[in-house]
Amino acid sequence: MLKKLKVTDLIIILFILIFIVVGSLSVFKKANFSKLPVEKEAKIQFEVFFRGVTISDAVAPFKVGDNAFITIRNVPYTKLKIVGVNVRSRMAVIPANNEVGYILTEDISMPFLFDFIVRLEDTAKKTPDGYVAGGNKIKMGLPVVIEGEKYKYTGTISNIQEVPETAQR
Repeated sequence: MLKKLKVTDLIIILFILIFIVVGSLSVFKKANFSKLPVEKEAKIQFEVFFRGVTISDAVAPFKVGDNAFITIRNVPYTKLKIVGVNVRSRMAVIPANNEVGYILTEDISMPFLFDFIVRLEDTAKKTPDGYVAGGNKIKMGLPVVIEGEKYKYTGTISNIQEVPETAQR
């Protein structure tokens, strides 16, 4: 039977055996083929900053406790819980003769323009390079799209914090 096998048949059989060995090692976690080992799994909260959101109604679209679907780098991810919302109307800088040199006041020329900071909660893997959620590194400056029943806004991650284990319980 071995005399009937050709060189290409032996190469194919060899590749299949290598594939089986590598696959079984990775399935049974005997070998780590990842470049960045996972240190632990942690709950994180990250803030997404939305600049210049136009709302003609006085009601903010984001509500604490709601779930919002997010997209990271144009790749749909999952629904995450909104754990905090900070809203601020657009501000204008007016020069002043004080120690700072200016005064911040609400810009009445843009009554429907707001800045939002939305805090979301997720479970991520901690690596030496940062947090990874859904195959994406969660870093400040990362573009994120948040979509709800009545809204879809694009913002950037402005802060990332790990939730202490005592606060998770």
